[in-house]
This record gives sequence, C-alpha cells and structure tokens, in this order.
Amino acid sequence: MLRYLTGGESHGPALTGMIEGFPANVDIDIDAINRELARRQRGHGRGGRMKIETDKIRFLSGLRGGKTLGSPLSFLIENKDYENWSAYMDPCQADRETKAVTAPRPGHADLAGCIKYGFDDVRNVLERSSARETAVRVAIGGIIRQLLNNFGITAACHVINIGGISANIVNPSAADLARAEQSPVRVVDCGAEKQMIELIDRIREEGDSLGGVFEIVITGVPVGLGSYVQWDRKLDARLAYALQSIQGIKGVEFGRGFDCASQKGSQVHDEIYYSQEKGYYRRTNNAGGIEGGMSNGQTIIIRCVMKPIPTLYKPLETVDISSKQPCTATVERSDICAVPAAAVVGEAVALSVIGEELLLKLGGDSLEEIQSRWEQWHG
Repeated sequence: MLRYLTGGESHGPALTGMIEGFPANVDIDIDAINRELARRQRGHGRGGRMKIETDKIRFLSGLRGGKTLGSPLSFLIENKDYENWSAYMDPCQADRETKAVTAPRPGHADLAGCIKYGFDDVRNVLERSSARETAVRVAIGGIIRQLLNNFGITAACHVINIGGISANIVNPSAADLARAEQSPVRVVDCGAEKQMIELIDRIREEGDSLGGVFEIVITGVPVGLGSYVQWDRKLDARLAYALQSIQGIKGVEFGRGFDCASQKGSQVHDEIYYSQEKGYYRRTNNAGGIEGGMSNGQTIIIRCVMKPIPTLYKPLETVDISSKQPCTATVERSDICAVPAAAVVGEAVALSVIGEELLLKLGGDSLEEIQSRWEQWHG
C-alpha cells in the first residue's frame, strides 16, 4: 500500500517527506521534481517568501543511483529562511517570546489550534498549518508522476477563475494547457489573464486577498480504478478527501459538478456507444471521468475552489488570546493570491491518489512486476 507523510514547520530547518510502498526500479529524475517545485513557487500574487526560497529536493533514503529501492523514500526540502528564524525556531533551544503571536487570524487554523492543543502562542499552530507544507506534497506528486509516466498517465492544471473573473475556456487542449504554464496566473484566456493581473495588483494595494477556482485534467487513467463496493474506496471520494486537505480549499467538484443540480438527467449523463475501432466510448464527459466511484476511461476533470488567503495586510478584527481584549489580527508575510500555485499543488495531490489506486489495482514490488500485470490487464 502506497502512503506518505509530511513534516516540518514553515520557518523550521526543513520540510520533510516520506513515501512507503513505492516500488523498486523506478528511475527518478531529480531535476524533474525540482521543476515541479519551481512551478509551485511561480504565479502573480505570490508574496516575499518566494524571493527567499528556491526549493530543491534532497533524498535521504530509498534511492540509489537514481533508482528506487522499494524501501521508504525519505527526503527534505531546506527552508532557506531558517537562517533568519533559527533563534526563534531551533528545535531544541529557541527564544519563544520574541516572535510569540497572540492575535489569531480569522479564517486560519490559529484559534481552533490553540484551543485544541492548549497553546498560548499562535506561532505553534501557524508554523505547521502554513501552506508552506504543500512544497512536500508537490515533491511527492512529482515522484509518483514518474511512476505513472510508465503507464501513460499524465496531468496538467489551469486556473479558470480569480476573484470572480472567469477564463473563457471549456475542454482545454494540450496546447491550451501548455499555454497556461506560460501565464503569470496559469490561465489560458489572454483577456482574462490581463484582467486577473490588474485585479490582483489592485487588491494588493488595498491590503486584501483573493481566491478562485482551478481545474485539474488527468489523462490516460484506465477503466476501473476505485470501487463502488465500499464508501471509502470510491475514487472521487478519495480524490475529494485529498484535495480538500490542501490549505484554503473549500470545495471540490467533478465534471459538470454543481451545474448538474440545474439540469435534467438527459442533459447530464454521458450516453454510451460502441464500435469495433473504439470499443465502448462516449461523446460527452459530464461525469468528469468517474462514475459510481470508479474511473470510466475518460479524462478525469476536477475543479477546486480556493478561498481568499486569511492573512491580510489590512487585518481583520480578532481577540487577543492572552488579554481577551479586542485587537487586529497578526500580519504574517503572505501572498495576495495563491490560486495559480494551489493548482500545481492540486495536480500533485490528485496524481498521488491515482498512483495509490493504480498500485492497489496491480500490486507488485518492482516496476517490472507492475508492468507485467499492466500488460496482462490490457492484453
């Protein structure tokens, strides 16, 4: 069974990750993983932290000579900003007073986390609940992507809405998705791109933040990943669970999603056809590639809603947890809009679920064993 864990604080020495159950003999391109990490760091609206960090993966175990060993893969991503925070974030000896935070931010984990764990310093919460953690999940997705490449499964992402401005794009082609990668806001529609950038700049001046919607497109997924036999084995449920765990994500939909509520069944369900050349096929993909909790062989289409970032440079009202007096929320260095970056995180997280499901379906301790079972399945 493939599973992973992440560790580390936003301003601690490093972020760490571990993957267990990854098969042996998979070639790992470290430069490709680092390119995924760089994708996450780009995007108009990112904050000052991205000028400090240049995320690079450093493997500690499970890899020898560029090939996986079948043992746990562990790695770290150094936090370069730790140089500026070592006095306050050292794991063993730290100044716990100078950078203490007592004004929780509305919309963040701050207050609930302090109450849950009995903290009198919000920093103990915000350091781990920070979206900085997603760098590890992008690295994990980058590793699993290299396994899936052997089976023709690929993924891409693009932004379809920021702050109410929507891109005019439906069913993007491979060329469209490549164009999105060159966009400062990861959007295909050039007109919407200009409006989004202008809006982000205006909101920055106002000391506010913006959310939006991004879409993940996964191709090459075979029929039959996931299952209908138990609630926790349904592929869309597992994807939604994983994607909802990304910081700031407030909603997940597949295919036409919430739009189905205003349509008739005859307008929503994808009719089935058959030919000798194609086998079973459909002319529409309103289901987003998943029916009854299983992949149906079509492209998987997922959209995620990201709320505006809760750290505002014009902070909201809150209550000091020490004095219980009204105050304004803590201002930590933050982004104005991180939707383009969240799209990359979502893509990585979704691929991780697909990788888990593929290994559940095929099993095997080595790439060669998995490939043999794949060929039997598709033979």
